[in-house]
Amino acid sequence: QVQLVESGGGLVQAGGSLRLSCAASGRSFSWYALGWFRQAPGKEREFVAAVTWSGGSIYYADSVKGRFTIFRDNAKNTVYLQMNSLKSEDTAVYYCAGTPRPARDSSEYDYWGQGTQVTVSS
Repeated sequence: QVQLVESGGGLVQAGGSLRLSCAASGRSFSWYALGWFRQAPGKEREFVAAVTWSGGSIYYADSVKGRFTIFRDNAKNTVYLQMNSLKSEDTAVYYCAGTPRPARDSSEYDYWGQGTQVTVSS
C-alpha cells in the first residue's frame, strides 16, 4: 500500500510559477511510475505528466510541454511538478498517482493522492 500526499498548491498570477510536491509513504515506491493529473470544475480528469521509476522516461501532455517539468527524488520518496508560465487554463485540482508502468490513462493508476488546488488568476 502506498499513500500519496500532495502539497504546494495555491493562488498565483498568470505567468507565475508553482512547484507541487507529492510525498509517498507506506511501501517503497521506488519502482513505481508516478504521474500528475488535474481536474478543472466541470471537466474530466486529464493527464499532465508522468515519470518512470528511474526518471529515465518522462511524458507530458501537449498543453504543458515546455512549461511544466516532472522529476522525482526516490531518496526522499517525493515527486515534483515544477510549473512555469502558468495560464488561467491551468487552474484545477492537481493529483499525483502511482502506477506500475507509466500511462496517460488514469485508469492505469493504482494509488492516488487527495489533490491540491492550483488557481491561476489572469
